[in-house]
Amino acid sequence: MAVSGIGPVEPDGDTRPLDPPPDAPHPRSGPSARTTRRHRRTAAATLLALAVLAGGALLHFTRPRPEPPPESRFPSQTTSFRYLYMQVRDTGARSPEFEFTIQALTESDAPVTVLGISQPYAGLSLTSRPTTPLRVNGGGSRKIAVTVRVTECGRAPRNAGLPFLDVTLRNARAKEAHSYILGARYARDLSTALEVACGNRNR
Repeated sequence: MAVSGIGPVEPDGDTRPLDPPPDAPHPRSGPSARTTRRHRRTAAATLLALAVLAGGALLHFTRPRPEPPPESRFPSQTTSFRYLYMQVRDTGARSPEFEFTIQALTESDAPVTVLGISQPYAGLSLTSRPTTPLRVNGGGSRKIAVTVRVTECGRAPRNAGLPFLDVTLRNARAKEAHSYILGARYARDLSTALEVACGNRNR
């Protein structure tokens, strides 16, 4: 007797049980997470500080610069001398002398110091009152009395054409020697004074 039949139906496909789904990652809240957040905040603060410093440096180097103050001028460019008058005295003395008065003037606001006053003639010696060095205030003037003694008439100019004074000056910028011509009236008075001083000695 033949027996035929249908056994239990086998399920289609893999019959192994499925693995459970993996657990979702949980956010870390331990020390490692706090350290990471702290590092991020530090890095952000550092970047902000660098940006502020870079901006400040850029403003510093690109801001308009004030013009430097003008350099002060040489003392001879701001100082002048004016001849005022002359008087002859002691013509009978062994060393006749005469005195002339000049006025020093400064155009600049800065003071000028007169370090020395001299003249080019070998037969004459010169002193001033007040004595040098003397100060002339900025924008001001000062009278100076210059006494000239005739030490050797043969070497003194009997007819001075354009006599001048050698003056040494100093201001904040420089020390400078300069010659000043005091004009025709000074030349005439000087020639007269020398004629009187040396003419009386030759009589």
